Amino acid sequence: MTDAAAPNSAPAPAPLLGCIADDVTGATDLAINLVQGGMRVVQVLGVPDGPALAHAAHAAQADAVVVALKTRSVPAADAVARSLEALRALQDLGAARFYFKYCSTFDSTAAGNIGPVAEALARALDTTQTIYCPAFPRAGRTVYRGHLFVHDRLLNDSGMQHHPLNPMTDADLVRVLAAQTTAPVGLVDYDTPLHDADAVRNRLAHLAGAGVAHVVADACDDAHLETLAHAVADRPLVTGGSGLARFLPAAYRARGLLYTAAAAPYVPDAQGRSLVLSGSCSRATQAQLAWAQGKLPVWQLDVAALLNDPPHDPAAQAERVHAWLAEQDPARPAVVASTAAPDRIAPLQSQHGADTVATAVEGFFGRVAASAVASLNVRRLLVAGGETSGAVAEALKVRAVRIGPEIAPGVTWVQTLGEKPGENPGQNPALALAFKSGNFGGQDIFTTAWEKLP
Repeated sequence: MTDAAAPNSAPAPAPLLGCIADDVTGATDLAINLVQGGMRVVQVLGVPDGPALAHAAHAAQADAVVVALKTRSVPAADAVARSLEALRALQDLGAARFYFKYCSTFDSTAAGNIGPVAEALARALDTTQTIYCPAFPRAGRTVYRGHLFVHDRLLNDSGMQHHPLNPMTDADLVRVLAAQTTAPVGLVDYDTPLHDADAVRNRLAHLAGAGVAHVVADACDDAHLETLAHAVADRPLVTGGSGLARFLPAAYRARGLLYTAAAAPYVPDAQGRSLVLSGSCSRATQAQLAWAQGKLPVWQLDVAALLNDPPHDPAAQAERVHAWLAEQDPARPAVVASTAAPDRIAPLQSQHGADTVATAVEGFFGRVAASAVASLNVRRLLVAGGETSGAVAEALKVRAVRIGPEIAPGVTWVQTLGEKPGENPGQNPALALAFKSGNFGGQDIFTTAWEKLP
């Protein structure tokens, strides 16, 4: 009898950190930063039942579990309910610290969802003050005097003001957050010595004494994030982008909360055809698609034609793409894209409704991914766009992934974990996946990402 099957064997240790991300690409971004900090990480998609979550965590011997939700653009009440469900699952697993991850551009609906979700999590964890830090300097996101910059541009002048789902027209995070929360919002600003963890703690304590429950934190470089991580490591709940999370493992180790040795990223080994699915309309993804033109075979989706297939049924368009993919050279990655400038998508949104357009496009990509994996031996997929990634992951029935090597800041390869005990072997083939935020990656990522795989 093996140790794993021994009835008296000790249970696997619980992960220290439980994370809740508001979309799939953000979850993967968070996971790779925790891995770079030296944690063993598993990512699960959606909220699984208790045994499935424990199976994934223990299979990867995880120090941290990242639950990827799809709550960035849904009604705030739904986002709160799903996030609390994820929190309860992570608590049942035994996690002692919690992290709520949102995008480094702080995008959400007009009613939230960042503030309402964070407030609900804080209430459930009985903590009276929560910090917010979306800064990710390696990807050009910094916060100064409470204002979010994308490289040298304020958020509302970075292209995010044209986001098709969640346009961001205000760079003042204190003002944005105050509109989403019920308690006062404050700032750990640049006047605080951001290289001194004790000074940051004192500033937070001062704000707490004044009744400030939500605190935005300035951060212009990694040294500021490292200081902030040490200042808040004892708190049950931290919220932010992935940049701050990079420094939490060292802060936990310094406090004796994390004992495992630093872990190296897992290298996926999924052999088969390669496919890019590009649904983001960000400026970065537009440049990436333009770069791929002429270097890789590209199918550009006619979104208007998709919407004219009544009743907005993606099946016909997906079948055409499947036939086209079958004719391509299996040794070269192929690209299927709906990526377009916002001014080309806006008239369709006005005519059909933004939700109808998004649902049709996501359904199309889900069908393309599922059929390509099932019958074209596609085993390696790079997916651009948070909503697109969520749709593809759902269509492929991805439950959990092991974190692999970084492709670009915030973008990594992952490999799907094997079947649960009792499932038919081979029912879900191992896949190498890269879920890319639309804003991340260099212009050549569609052609060079594959170099990180065996």
